[in-house]
Amino acid sequence: MDRIKIAIVGLGNCASALIQGIEYYRHKTEDDAIGFMHWNIGGYTPGDIEVVAAFDIDKRKVGRDVAEAIFQLPNCTKPIYPNIPKTGVTVSMGRIIDGVADHMKNYDEKYTFLPADQEEPDQEDIVKTLKESKAEILLNYLPVGSEKAARFYAECALAAGVGFINCMPVFIASDPEWGRKFEEKNVPIIGDDIKSQLGATIVHRVLTNLFKNRGVKLERTYQLNTGGNTDFLNMLDRSRLASKKKSKTESVQSQLGELRLVDENIHIGPSDWVAWQKDNKICFIRMEGKLFGDIPMNLELRLSVEDSPNSGGVVIDAIRCCKLALNRGKGGILYSPSAYFMKHPPKQFTDDEAHRMTEEFIRGDREV
Repeated sequence: MDRIKIAIVGLGNCASALIQGIEYYRHKTEDDAIGFMHWNIGGYTPGDIEVVAAFDIDKRKVGRDVAEAIFQLPNCTKPIYPNIPKTGVTVSMGRIIDGVADHMKNYDEKYTFLPADQEEPDQEDIVKTLKESKAEILLNYLPVGSEKAARFYAECALAAGVGFINCMPVFIASDPEWGRKFEEKNVPIIGDDIKSQLGATIVHRVLTNLFKNRGVKLERTYQLNTGGNTDFLNMLDRSRLASKKKSKTESVQSQLGELRLVDENIHIGPSDWVAWQKDNKICFIRMEGKLFGDIPMNLELRLSVEDSPNSGGVVIDAIRCCKLALNRGKGGILYSPSAYFMKHPPKQFTDDEAHRMTEEFIRGDREV
């Protein structure tokens, strides 16, 4: 079976963990591999993915082989497979647009982006690269707050006729207008804002659903997160956080049904950048509610995870589901995989429902 050919926008920590993971699992079998919800999807295993094109704007990455670029600063995720063989794929200069926040210039270069001085490509250039590489799917890993840049690359995917997986919190799949564009072009899209395998949002969602199902009235809650990677540094500019906070908050609120909390009683979002944490993310969740007899209770949780690898397996599943849609000639929004893999899908379901729907999609019992 042929490999699934993907292109990636943004070779940061998440892309690094993903690419290392793909190579790592090429040397594993189902019996000795952990970290996947599915080992085989439609005949494709995790190692059956190949990066055929990549775009970035950092001068330490542009012009290098992908296998070298993913280990360049400011990337700081823990290595999974440090000796990746050369891929033969050179990182192309991407389009910056709003991809670099102004405040990033004020930090040491080992923490921040260093834009290359190469000429930026236009849409025609990007589309040409996608077509010449024979990419089937474009994966969006741009920094949070890159609203215009994310839409630019979504347009490139449409023009090139390649599937689009939006791993960041810019609302494309969940925007009806954009959804119609992908429907009209018969191009599959999965989005928006990737969930981690076991991260802050999925844990918060599951606990919120548990409260509701067990008859506990949730009265107020917060989720505070700290980390030391470029994502957290980028998000110190609060003006770039609107979509991120909305995505994470709605993901939790959706589990409450008609019992949604008023804004002042729910706070979810990144809190601060702590340089020495590097790619480690620490999450603090507090939930206050009432039990039988109006008796108060509260729950406090601390979660520590390596941030970028935490979504790698989820992305690999999303890639394979997108490939299934391509093989079946199905375009437009893939509602079931989006609900299971993403924080802000076009339609929210409980995670149990989304899991069931995705299994049906994989088997072919559900079209999208």
